[in-house]
Amino acid sequence: MGLNEPLVLNGDLEINEGAETVAVSLPVRFGLVRELWRNLVKVVFGTKLAVLFPAIPLAVAADFYSFGRTWIFGLSLLGLAPLAERVSFLTEQIACYTGHTVGGLVNATCGNATELIIAMFALHQNKVNVLKFSLLGSILSNLLLVLGTSLLFGGLSNLNKQQTFNLKVANVSCVLLLLGLLCQTLPLMFTFASPTMMISTSVYVLQLSRTCSLLMLTAYIAYVFFQLKTHHQFFGLPQEEEDEEEEEEEERAVVGIWSSIAWLVGMTILISILSQYIVATIEDASKSWGVSMSFVSIILVPIMGNAAEHAGSIIFAVKNKLDITLGIALGSAAQISLFVVPLSVIVGWCMGIKMDLDFGIIETSSLAFTIILTIFTLQDGSSNYIKGLVLVLSYVAISSCFFCS
Repeated sequence: MGLNEPLVLNGDLEINEGAETVAVSLPVRFGLVRELWRNLVKVVFGTKLAVLFPAIPLAVAADFYSFGRTWIFGLSLLGLAPLAERVSFLTEQIACYTGHTVGGLVNATCGNATELIIAMFALHQNKVNVLKFSLLGSILSNLLLVLGTSLLFGGLSNLNKQQTFNLKVANVSCVLLLLGLLCQTLPLMFTFASPTMMISTSVYVLQLSRTCSLLMLTAYIAYVFFQLKTHHQFFGLPQEEEDEEEEEEEERAVVGIWSSIAWLVGMTILISILSQYIVATIEDASKSWGVSMSFVSIILVPIMGNAAEHAGSIIFAVKNKLDITLGIALGSAAQISLFVVPLSVIVGWCMGIKMDLDFGIIETSSLAFTIILTIFTLQDGSSNYIKGLVLVLSYVAISSCFFCS
């Protein structure tokens, strides 16, 4: 090779001029292509649920070519799982750049994006029962299935260790859940208190629901302010664990902040499309499969929508980080109860849709026993696998109830 012949190393062009070497970068577009490919690998193929991504274009094709509505529902449900998991991953990436305060707000906004989008589409199509069932199912899934399996596998993986958590933080979430339960129970009790005045009762129930929804939103805003501003240290980890978390966050920051935001917007659009398919076809799927719509809405849809929270919660429990596990499960349930549910009532009010907080006797009773059981499970600040097993079995019992309804 001659003295002045160019060398290409690692995508850069190096030209030898005598004893000196002058580096000339290749066009920027090649760097952009490499960056896009790297992001694609990290975001799309960086999860074991990537095998379900083909369900997304298949769902769109099934709708475009007017395949069976059951196929549209099933493919859309499968496609939600990897999207929900990737949204969680992207919010973590953004939190690595913005810090804990803004990152907490992003996680609070996007953590239940699937449930919120499904709720808004159901409300837009005036499918109030689907809306109520899906939100109730999300709360039950987080408190019994997600938390239960986490405590079960965490206890089995740490048989020789005492698993403990910050009881004060857990109590705050439990108090919020009780407030949400109270606001959902009052309209039901009002209905049973005036069974002979159905027309006027429905009007008062609607007014009561809207009043309670405003109070629930106020409590949630106060909780976010309490968590991120006035008592943020109350929710913090010990210094050693906090340093470890910071190191892990630095390692996880594998996608740039603007790339994360762009991917997050794209994922949210896809979730919106699939959510619209699910809401439009859920009744047909229920009839075709021979199961009640309540079972599909309360059990099947939330399981797929909570896939990301489920996986993350179990991983942290196995690592004996129960504070993070409880933050995922209880935090998500409290957000659905005090933010998404009342927001649906207020948005329905603005749209002229009679969305109230009367979820029905079986549904409200299931929610009440779930919250009470969760509180008793967490009352001593420690965990073991038998507590997790009881929560999981309770979820199976409630699932059987709605399957037979």
